[in-house]
Amino acid sequence: MKTMRPIHAVRRAVPTMEGAGVRLKRAFAQADPALDPFLLLDDFHSDDPSDYIAGFPWHPHRGIETITYVLLGEIAHGDSMGNKGMIGPGDVQWMTAGSGIVHEEMPHQGDGMLWGFQLWANLPAADKMMAPRYREVTAAEIPEVHLNDARVKVICGAVGDTQGPVRDIVTDPTYLDVTVHPGRTFSYAVPSTHNCFAYVVVGDGRFGDERGTTVGGEHLVVFGKGDAVQVTGGEGGLRMLFCAGKPIGEPVAWRGPIVMNSEKELHTAFAEFRDGTFIKHK
Repeated sequence: MKTMRPIHAVRRAVPTMEGAGVRLKRAFAQADPALDPFLLLDDFHSDDPSDYIAGFPWHPHRGIETITYVLLGEIAHGDSMGNKGMIGPGDVQWMTAGSGIVHEEMPHQGDGMLWGFQLWANLPAADKMMAPRYREVTAAEIPEVHLNDARVKVICGAVGDTQGPVRDIVTDPTYLDVTVHPGRTFSYAVPSTHNCFAYVVVGDGRFGDERGTTVGGEHLVVFGKGDAVQVTGGEGGLRMLFCAGKPIGEPVAWRGPIVMNSEKELHTAFAEFRDGTFIKHK
């Protein structure tokens, strides 16, 4: 019999500004043992171009993976490996910074709604300096599973026999876009060794059993220990991002876009960026 995970914490996303002046909602940005290996989740959505048009100009990353998922609008991507592309509605960009990459993400529109998310996943010490890699996953490549209780887009991980297109990631992550139907209950098994969370995009629902917690949009739900989660859609249902991953359990030294294991490694990374030796792999 599976053990239902209790709710460890519920947090409201906090308005903040990032990049060159992008207004967004920050669900979390911390090295929390209950969220390990995940470090950050930002929700950016607005129909006012002044909130997003400045974008995220050229900046470095090392020691992490950045995952950008777009619901509406378009974002242009370019990086130091020579990759260029457009992230459109339903598309995902999974970028492993590894030893170091410099990239930009700029809105490719001057009006209308831009809505997406950026998730940061840590890398263990043994993989911090791996060769960078870039994966562009189109909406058409992401399978959608229709259940009696929910509709699930499987970006990474599996729902039943359906596997997401992003594979071979060291922290064994799951990344699902789940729409739970009104009054129906979505249950999902998660390895007891993994941490997991949900971010409510729109709507509301009850997390846990009949005594569980009702949570609305722009809230983060951090689950406790167990091997399954359960979510019941409210009157209008809900849409959520669900993520799980194998915790790394290592020291985290984090400054801006660089995440390493020690202050010495951080100092080296920023010194290399200043002197032009940051990029190890072309």
